[in-house]
Amino acid sequence: MTTILIAEDEAPQRGALLALLAELWPSARVVAACEDGPSALQAFERERPEVAFLDVQLPGQSGIELARAFGAKAHVVFVTAHDDYAVRAFEHGAVDYVLKPVQRARLADTIVRLKSRLESAVVPDLEQLLSRLAREPARTLLKWITASIGDTIKLYGIDEVLAFHAQDKYTRVITASDDAIIRKSLKELLTGLDEDVFWQVHRSVVVRASAIDCVKRGELGHHQLTLKGRAEVFPVSSAFHTRFRGM
Repeated sequence: MTTILIAEDEAPQRGALLALLAELWPSARVVAACEDGPSALQAFERERPEVAFLDVQLPGQSGIELARAFGAKAHVVFVTAHDDYAVRAFEHGAVDYVLKPVQRARLADTIVRLKSRLESAVVPDLEQLLSRLAREPARTLLKWITASIGDTIKLYGIDEVLAFHAQDKYTRVITASDDAIIRKSLKELLTGLDEDVFWQVHRSVVVRASAIDCVKRGELGHHQLTLKGRAEVFPVSSAFHTRFRGM
């Protein structure tokens, strides 16, 4: 029986991968499903799985760091929301990948390749690829956002998002019809957003430029912004309002 470790910090994605593996590879057994890097490393040392599905971006320790720690002891599959990581990994030929949200057909192909590699009893040397990925952390753009509305988890395409608003330990995801919550900080999100599409207008606010309705000066002289179809008013800091001059 093939043993599998999963390291994925987003519960909906983790659950979806578990369900698909159970359906497509019933003879395999998932020995650990972890939500961060350190717990995945502990589980790996304890269980010694033959296959590891690793999210590239994990709290505490990245999937790249985990793959390096695992060495030639497991067949690695990267799980990522970003095409460029996937392309570079797959072109190297030593590792496979699946894009989020995980598709049934794509995972089925991956399982076929994994079974073939397991039969060969040879684990590819990933050091060249891992060194390249770690040395060249290409700027990658988000395509999907997994967010919570109460007890419900929803998946949004990035094209649906109008704004991100940091509040306490969470970030609001604002769409035309929904208001949802994610645990990622605004700083983390900014690395995956196209700055020509999403503008930071305040330390706590990032908006889709095409969704901006108007920018006005408030009673106290501070600039404020509204989005098309939304009544809410967002602050625009002095450090960012110069972006609107001459528009």
